Amino acid sequence: MANTITLSLEQGLRLCEDAARRAGARSETAAALARSVVDAEAEGQASVGLAHFVDYLEALEAGRIDGKALPEITRPAGAIIVSDAKGGAAHLGFDVAFDDLVKTACDFGVAIFSQKNAFTAGALGYFVRRLAEKGLVGLAATNGPALLAGSGSTKPVYCTNPLAFAAPVEDGPPLIIDQASSATAFVNIRKAAHEGKSIPEGWAIDAEGRSTTDAKAAVKGALLAYGGGRGANIALMVEVLAAGLSGANWSLDAPHFTSGSQTPGAGLFVLAIEPKLIDPTFSTRMASQTDRLSGEYGVHIPGPAKSTARRKAEREGISIPKPLYDRIADGPATNA
Repeated sequence: MANTITLSLEQGLRLCEDAARRAGARSETAAALARSVVDAEAEGQASVGLAHFVDYLEALEAGRIDGKALPEITRPAGAIIVSDAKGGAAHLGFDVAFDDLVKTACDFGVAIFSQKNAFTAGALGYFVRRLAEKGLVGLAATNGPALLAGSGSTKPVYCTNPLAFAAPVEDGPPLIIDQASSATAFVNIRKAAHEGKSIPEGWAIDAEGRSTTDAKAAVKGALLAYGGGRGANIALMVEVLAAGLSGANWSLDAPHFTSGSQTPGAGLFVLAIEPKLIDPTFSTRMASQTDRLSGEYGVHIPGPAKSTARRKAEREGISIPKPLYDRIADGPATNA
């Protein structure tokens, strides 16, 4: 199509890396950000793919991401890895610690990665999928600026506070569950507002606390949790894991990720488990169980569809709107 650009995954990586470096990122940060968004785009998650990369570029240009920051990694205990992102990207600290996290989980059976002072993490499933590809079970939680109303509240007190989980499946793609505590992601509300579209009832409230289908009013109000108070409780649990344990900003105290020059100072919690130390047949049993659930009972298993999309993207590339391509390719180089 004339108004889209098709890129190989390698071309997408180069496009994003070059843009991030022009915006002031060091090479390691540029590569970490590029891998995360191209990965999401390849899996069909366009809202947290290259469209979200524009948020990273604007954050680099404004100083909300310190593109020159290097994470400070410490080991306060044998199975715990702590990262201070120093105002940089969330992905770089995880990249630096990844091999150590995997080895530690294999040695001890479990390992924790806890990070503070980072920009928001984007697609959270990206972190746990990498662990599952190493044969580990992964659980991740992250927070950011307040966007979501708490149980009984009409004001935003939590971020969308997603929780992600992944487990290896023998001879197949891993099981991956990645979902926000909100009824929908903030980027979907923002996209609807930009396009002048309405949103479904139950997604958000306006600034006065009234239920709304007006996306522009929702942006000025608060998102709603899925499942009411139960979803809000999940958001609080995520808040404690991501921000409480790490010393990151509580969502109420986090500067917004789309305005100003301050980092949100978000937290990231990742738990890695070596299942073979508990049950050597774990991944084989996962394969038979997911086959039974999907084949005999018609259960949708999260993960395989993304793997199929990824294989297609590897063959055919990724297609993005030309204006998005132009924004990334021709963005300002104010901090280079």
